[in-house]
Amino acid sequence: MREGDEIMVTNTGKIGALRAMQDSDLEMVLAWRNQPEVRKNMYTQQLITLEKHQNWWASTKGNPSSQYLIFEAGGAAIGAVNFTEISPAHKTAFWGFYTGPNAPRGTGSRMELLALDHAFGPLALNKLCCEVLGFNSAVIALHHKFGFSEEGLFKAQKKLNDRYEDVHRLAIFAQDWGEARPKLLAKILGRL
Repeated sequence: MREGDEIMVTNTGKIGALRAMQDSDLEMVLAWRNQPEVRKNMYTQQLITLEKHQNWWASTKGNPSSQYLIFEAGGAAIGAVNFTEISPAHKTAFWGFYTGPNAPRGTGSRMELLALDHAFGPLALNKLCCEVLGFNSAVIALHHKFGFSEEGLFKAQKKLNDRYEDVHRLAIFAQDWGEARPKLLAKILGRL
């Protein structure tokens, strides 16, 4: 994805839109990523410097196996969505997301709907996977609500803060999203 590419993955402005992350978003995204409530749910929990973030972006932005998107609603950027390990041959990818500190309640659901639309629309995936640290029960429950199924539990998989944490592997298939989407879309629109 090239800078300036616009991605609109739903036809309702009420939910919001995803667009390609650009160089001008770097400092904002770094500030979000370094928030304690975001860092605690990541595999990499230390503070990230601007230089390290810029180096990561320089090596990532042209990589065809990943996409980094910004979620916008009401004219403001309030979250980030990423797809990694995108495999056109296998039609699979991993994804993740986080919100900015001023994101209103319900933003995660809106971002998840748009991310799944993007995964099974423009990316043409058959299967979308994610991994969630075991203590992050709210995000695990959110993914289940959207139709993800648990595919595995990796016991004591990651060492964070001198503790070994479990990792849940979840996935959803295109067919499952096609069936779940209408009800979830109506529910989200009903809350806006």
